[in-house]
Amino acid sequence: MFKPNNKSRKTKKKKRWVNRSLIFFILLGVIYLVVFFPKASSTLDNIHQPIEREASPKRAEKIVLEEKNPISVLLLGVDEREDDRGRSDTMIVLTINPADQSTKMVSIPRDTYTEIVGLDMSDKINHAYAFGGIEMSLDTTENLLDIPIDYVVQLNMDGFKDIIDALDGITVNNSFAFDGFEKGAITLTGDEALDYVRMRYQDPNGDFGRQDRQKQVIKSIMTEAVSATTLFNYPKIFDALGKNVKTNMEFNAMIDIQSNYREASKNVEQLIFEKGTGETIGGIWYYMMDEDELAAVKDQLKEHLQLK
Repeated sequence: MFKPNNKSRKTKKKKRWVNRSLIFFILLGVIYLVVFFPKASSTLDNIHQPIEREASPKRAEKIVLEEKNPISVLLLGVDEREDDRGRSDTMIVLTINPADQSTKMVSIPRDTYTEIVGLDMSDKINHAYAFGGIEMSLDTTENLLDIPIDYVVQLNMDGFKDIIDALDGITVNNSFAFDGFEKGAITLTGDEALDYVRMRYQDPNGDFGRQDRQKQVIKSIMTEAVSATTLFNYPKIFDALGKNVKTNMEFNAMIDIQSNYREASKNVEQLIFEKGTGETIGGIWYYMMDEDELAAVKDQLKEHLQLK
C-alpha cells in the first residue's frame, strides 16, 4: 500500500492492519465450519501436515494449550512454481498471550540476510523454504528471532485466487493507481487479486509495499469469510482451503486455541522492521537487519511469550 513520505503517517498506515490475522481466519472461520459441516473433516485431513519435531528445541517445557500458555505461529505465504518448491513470499510471526489477551505480529522482510539453519550458510531468509521446506523455515526463523515457533500455517500464494473466487471476490481500498487498478475501493477476482499483491516495481516502497497489499487482501478475505453469505459457498471454500493451506496444527489444538486464545485476536500490536539497510553481496541485494532494532523485537517477543 502506498505510504506518504511523512514518517508518522507512514507508521500509522503500517499499523492499520492490527485487528485480525490469517491465523484467526483459519482457526475461527474454518473451525466453525468444521464443527457444523461434515465435509470439513476431509478438509482437515488435507490441510494437516505433521512435522518431524514434537516441540521447539527452544522450549524447556512443552506448551499446554488448556493452561493457556503463550504460543507462537509462523505464517508462510508461499510462491510455488511448476517443478519448483518455490519460496516463502510472505513471512509473519505471531506471538499470542491469552493471559493479557494480546497478540504481537512481526513481518520479516523476505530479503533478510541471515543464517540458513541446517546448511551452514547465510542467504535470504525466504530461500530457507526453497532449500528445506517448512521445517527449515521454522528453524531459520527461530534462529533469527531467538524464540520458539510452535505452529506453522502455510498458504500457497497462487491459491489466493481459488479462495477469493470461492468467496465470490473481495473488495480492497487501493491507495494509488497502477496497471489498470484504479485508486480507491475496487472489487477483485482471484486472478486480479494475485496480480494486485504481486506488483512490486511500480510501488515506491518496493517489496514493503507489496507486503502491505498482501495484508490488505488477507484482511478482505477474512471479512468475506465470516459473512453470512459465505456459508452458502462452503463446499467451494473447503475445496480451496484443502488445496492451498497446510498446517502442523492438529484438530484438538485448533479447538483449544479457538476456545482459549480467540480474545487475543482483538488486541494485535504490529512490530515493524524499518531501520535495516540494503547491501549488495556477489551482485545480489540483501536486507541487512539493524542489530539494535532486531534485539528490541527479540526482547518484546520473548517477554510476550513469558520467556524472560
